Amino acid sequence: MNYILFPNASVTPAELGGKAGALHRLRQGGFNIPSWLVLSPQAFSVSLAESQQTNLKTATQHGQVAEIFRQVRLDSHAHNALCSALRELCPQNELVAVRSSGIEEDSASHSFAGQFQSYLSVQPSDVPEKVVGVWQSAFSEQNLAYRREHGLDSAQVPAVLIQRMVHAETAGVAFSTDPVSGQDDVLVSAVVGLGDRLVSGKVSADTYRVTRSGQVSESVRVASQPVLTEAQIQAVAQLTRQVEAFFGCPQDVEWAIESGTLYLLQARPITTPTHPPFQEHFFNLWDNSNIAESYPGYTLPLTFSFARRAYAEVYRQFCRILGVPQQRMLENANTFRCMLGLRQGRMYYNLLNWYRVLAILPGYQLNRHFMEQMMGVKQSLPEATARQVRPAPIAGWLDALHFVRTIFGLIIHYGLLETHIRQFYARLSATLGTQRPDLRNWQSDQLVADYRHLEGQLLARWDAPLLNDFFTMIFYGLLKSLTQKWCSDSQGSLRNSLLAGCGGVISAEPARLIRQMADSVTGDADFAEMLCTGTLAEILIALPAQPSFEQRYFAYLEKFGDRCLEELKLENPTLHEVPLVLLRAVGHFARQKRLSPTPAEENVPLTLATEAEAQAQRQLAGDPLRQLVFNWVLRNTRRLVRNRENLRFERTRVFGRARLIMLELGRRFHSARLLQDARDVFYLEVEEVLGTVEGTATTADLQGLVRIRQAEYARYRTQTTLPDRFETRGLPSIAQASVVSPSTQHKGETLAGLGCSPGRVRGQVRVIREPRNAVLQAGEILVADHTDPGWILLFATAAGLLVEHGSPLSHVAIVSREMGLPCVVAVPGLTDWLSDGDWVELDGASGIIQKLGEHTDYVH
Repeated sequence: MNYILFPNASVTPAELGGKAGALHRLRQGGFNIPSWLVLSPQAFSVSLAESQQTNLKTATQHGQVAEIFRQVRLDSHAHNALCSALRELCPQNELVAVRSSGIEEDSASHSFAGQFQSYLSVQPSDVPEKVVGVWQSAFSEQNLAYRREHGLDSAQVPAVLIQRMVHAETAGVAFSTDPVSGQDDVLVSAVVGLGDRLVSGKVSADTYRVTRSGQVSESVRVASQPVLTEAQIQAVAQLTRQVEAFFGCPQDVEWAIESGTLYLLQARPITTPTHPPFQEHFFNLWDNSNIAESYPGYTLPLTFSFARRAYAEVYRQFCRILGVPQQRMLENANTFRCMLGLRQGRMYYNLLNWYRVLAILPGYQLNRHFMEQMMGVKQSLPEATARQVRPAPIAGWLDALHFVRTIFGLIIHYGLLETHIRQFYARLSATLGTQRPDLRNWQSDQLVADYRHLEGQLLARWDAPLLNDFFTMIFYGLLKSLTQKWCSDSQGSLRNSLLAGCGGVISAEPARLIRQMADSVTGDADFAEMLCTGTLAEILIALPAQPSFEQRYFAYLEKFGDRCLEELKLENPTLHEVPLVLLRAVGHFARQKRLSPTPAEENVPLTLATEAEAQAQRQLAGDPLRQLVFNWVLRNTRRLVRNRENLRFERTRVFGRARLIMLELGRRFHSARLLQDARDVFYLEVEEVLGTVEGTATTADLQGLVRIRQAEYARYRTQTTLPDRFETRGLPSIAQASVVSPSTQHKGETLAGLGCSPGRVRGQVRVIREPRNAVLQAGEILVADHTDPGWILLFATAAGLLVEHGSPLSHVAIVSREMGLPCVVAVPGLTDWLSDGDWVELDGASGIIQKLGEHTDYVH
C-alpha cells in the first residue's frame, strides 16, 4: 500500500487534499515552495485497531476522542515508509512543519481555518506522534461544530502535509483582493519571525495596501521600524497577484522570507460572499492645496460639518450675487454641497466641484488658471477633464442675456465693493457685539438660537469677503500677466516686491505688538524669565507690578484672543483659553533681545515696494497708456489683497463665536451625562449638537457616537498619511486613493518653490512640526509644512520663512510681505529635505533654496 502520496508524479491533486493539492499545482507552476511530502489518510485506517474503529463513533458522540487516540500508534509499515521519506526530506535532520490537508480544506466555500491542529519546528523523530495529533483534531468538538454549522457530513481524516521549515526572518499572509470591501488591492500583513503568531492572533502585524499599479497606498506599523522594506512589500504583492492569476480567482496566501529568499507556504481561495460588492467607478479628484493652511492635520467632525455648510452656503450666495440663473443654481445644488471632503480625518477640496462652480460663471477658461494660483493648486486640471466641466456654449438669446447680465453684475459689484465691505463690518459688529459674551447663564435653547442667528446674519450673507476674494483672484492674475509681459518679470520677484509694505494688514499687527510687549519687560530680567518658565497663575499674580505690559497684554487678548494655532478648527483652544502660549512667546523674544540686542528695524517692506514701483515705471516709460493701466491694476491689487487678509481675520471672530457656543453646549451635555467630557462635543456634527437641543436628533446615545468616531480617528493616526493630491473611483470612503503625482525625495543641494516675499537670507533652519512649545532663536529660518495665523507668534523672531504648502495669496505670503520677511512657499518635500541646524540661503524673489556646507553670515 502506498502511504506516501508525494513526491510522486502520478498522484492527483484531489488525492492530496486541499492544502497539499494546491501546493502540488503551484510546484508544477514553478513557484518557490519548501520541500514537502504527504502521508495518506490510509495510514490512519491501518493504524487504528478494529475495536478502536468501532469505538471511535461512540467516543466522538460523547466527547471521549482523546481517550481513543492516546492508544493510537502508526502502523509499522506506515511508520517505516514515513521514516524513510523523512530521511530523504531531511538529510541533515532539518526541522519540519506537520499540518493537515483535508479534501474539503482550503476550498472556495470552506477554508477550515484553525480547525485542524498544526505543529511547527518538529524534529523528524517526533513526526509520527504529531501525525496522530493532526488526526485527532479532525474529531475535536471545535471541528465537529464547524462541520455542523456549514451543513457538512461526518468527520473525515485528512492527509498530513509534512514540509521543511523555513526559518523566517519575516513572515505573514496576503490577500490578492480586499476580502471586506472587494477593492482590487493586495493586503499584506507581516510579522517578525514565524507567521503562526499572526494567524493565531497572538501578535499585531504591520499591514500594507498595494494597488494594482504597485503603489503602497497605506502602511500601518506596530513599531517604529517597518517589518518589510519597500522592495519586500512589492515582492510579496507580486507573488500574491501571480498566485491569483495562476488559479484564476482571489487568493489567501501564506509566505515567509529566509535569508532574502521569498517562499510560498500555502495558498487557498478567499471565501467571499455569494454576491461580491458592486464595483463603483465614478471619478473624484481631491487636493488639499492651501486648505492645509486653514485645516492642517486631522479635523474633527464638528469642524468639518461646520466648514462644509459654510462653504456650500457662501458660494451658493456668491453665484446668486453674480446673477447666475436660478435654474442653473438648482442644477448644481449637489456641487455646492460637496465642495469639501474628509478622507482619513483630513480635509480636501473636492476639486472638480470647484471647477464646476467656476464654470457657471463667465470667463471659465481664463479664470480657472487664476483660481489655481489663488488656491495654490500645483497641477492644472488635465485638459480632458477640464472639457468635462466646461460650460456648454452659449446658445440662444436667453443664454446670451444671462451672460451679459453676469458681466454687468460683476462690474456693478466691483464698483460697490467698498460699500459691501462697510455693510459687512456693520453687520458683523451688530451680530457679535463689541465684547466676548459670558454664555454660562444662557439657556441651551438661547445658545442654539444665537448660533442660528450667526448662520443667518453672517454665514448666509458673506457677500463682501466672497466678492473681494473673487476680484483679488482676477487682479492678482492681471498684475502677474502685466509684470511678465511689460516688465520682463519671469520669476515674479517684481510682482511680490510691488505688493510688499501695503500697510493696514491686521495679521501683521500681532508680531508688532509682541515686540512691544517684549520691549516693555526687557529691563526686568526676572519677570521676562517668569514669562518663559512660570505657571500661568504665577504670571497673573505678578502682572499688576508690570502695568505697561499688563495693559498691552489684555489689549492683545481683547483683539486677538480668538486666534490660535489652526484657528479655524473649532476643537482647538484659543488664546482666551490658553494665554500661556502668548506669554511664552513674549518671554522668549524678550530673553533673546536681552542677550542679543538688535538695532532699530528699518521699514524694509516699504523700501522694497518703492524701489519696485520705480523699476516698473522705468520699464513703462514712454507709454502713458500702459502706465495708466498698470498703475490702476497695481493700486487695486494692493487694496484687494489687504482687504482679503483683513476680512479673513473677521472670519476668525465668527468661528470664535461658533466655538464658544458649541463648547458651552458641550458643557451642558456633559452635565446631563450625555457626554463623558465637554470637549467630546467636537466629535459630533453640527446638526447632531443642535438637534439634541431642538428635539430633532436621531439618537440620544451621543457618547456612543463619540466612541465610534474616537476609535476611527485613532485608526487614522496609525495609517499612512494620504498625499496632497489624489483621485478616487467609486465610494470615496473606501475607494483606493490613486496618487496623481507621486512625491519625490530631493537629494540635491537646491530646491525651488514660489517666491512670495523678496529678500535673500542665510542662516540655520529650525524645522517646526508642532509650534505650540517651539522656540525660534534669533537669526533662524523657520521651516514648516504649513502655517496659519496662529504661527505669527514665531514670525517675530524668524529671519525668513520656508513653507511646504501655500500660495502667493495665502496668509503666510501676505504677512511675510508686510513684515519684510523673505519667504518661499509651495516647496514639495521641504520638511523631509531639511533638518534642524542645516545652513541654507533662501531667495524670496526667485523661490530658490540652496543648502550651504558651512556657516556663513546671513544677509537680509
